[in-house]
Amino acid sequence: MDITQQKDLFDIPEDICYLNTASLSPSFKAVEQAGLDAVLQKSRPYLIPSSDFFDPVIKLKQRFAKLIEVDEYERIATIPSASYGIATIANNITLEPGQNVILMQEQFPSNYYSWKKLTDHYQAELKIVPAPKTKINRGKLWNEAILEAIDDNTAVVAMGHIHWSSGTLFNLKAIRKKTHQHKALLIIDGSQSVGALPFSVKELQPDALICAGYKWLFGPYGCGYAYYGPYFDHGEPLEENWTNRLDSHKLPDLTKYQNEYKPFANRYVMGESGSFIHVKMQLAALKQVLFWTPEAIQDHCRTLSIKAAEELRNLGCYIEDNAYRSHHLFGLELPVSVDIEEFKKILADHGVFLSFRGAYVRLSCHLFNTTHDFETFISCLKLALR
Repeated sequence: MDITQQKDLFDIPEDICYLNTASLSPSFKAVEQAGLDAVLQKSRPYLIPSSDFFDPVIKLKQRFAKLIEVDEYERIATIPSASYGIATIANNITLEPGQNVILMQEQFPSNYYSWKKLTDHYQAELKIVPAPKTKINRGKLWNEAILEAIDDNTAVVAMGHIHWSSGTLFNLKAIRKKTHQHKALLIIDGSQSVGALPFSVKELQPDALICAGYKWLFGPYGCGYAYYGPYFDHGEPLEENWTNRLDSHKLPDLTKYQNEYKPFANRYVMGESGSFIHVKMQLAALKQVLFWTPEAIQDHCRTLSIKAAEELRNLGCYIEDNAYRSHHLFGLELPVSVDIEEFKKILADHGVFLSFRGAYVRLSCHLFNTTHDFETFISCLKLALR
């Protein structure tokens, strides 16, 4: 794959070093054009057929289903945010006092607050698995601790495929096996992995997968996706909108009120899920991501990051072992001698964009990045170390 051709798909100036897709992806030109086309379409609503409320959404679900290897696209719901998807899940789970819900240390808030509320309500335990304090084999030991934490009292394990700050990679296959043994649900937040890291529902069989759509899936801010497995087939949605009811596509008959929801995940779609602007942009985005493939994206990011990570370790930074981290996103702990505020100024002066998250400087790359981007970041760190 020619990286120069991929960079040409974006409108990123040569003097900008963007290592922050994990925060907000840049739109490529096709997504930008799709949004503009949709805005113009709304200017002439008399030219919009009623089928546009439904057919593009079906196509969108089919594309996301293909990305995560799901045969039944009706198990996909379009949602406005990851927190909406997690709240929907928690809304359909009851706990017994003494049961536990397992989370990782410093999990993203959207995959924390709903579980805190749920366990408080049922007088259950919110069980946080901390990252090991040692820096030797941290990822390996953390995975072992998660498996150890799952027991007969575990009702839910809710976690990311990777840790959103450090990039630590979790062994979901082993975790799924352990949750099956203890009849616990496995809920995955794929916001920082799906699209850039291969993910197969067929292989991992999570009970639900939630993804924000504006990061590695390149959609506009305010969109997301959810996969709901059989456990949630007869659950209650967060809202009662006209599109999630049976036969809602028959617009003249909308006041023939329906008691039944559409099957599978269709009951959980958000109101106005047919948003012309969002859906058109999302369709363009997923078309390109599917063309690239997560495997190719991860391979490219591995090529970029392996050498850079080694040089950063030699400069005194801590980075998770390569075998236990993702390559499109990884965090580094800086040497204690670095003045953070001075370092931030150096980065800004050199046009470097990244994220500071907790104890980590988080670097995230994609096909538009080159080795030069990491060289620029390393040069900035060397200036801060002087």
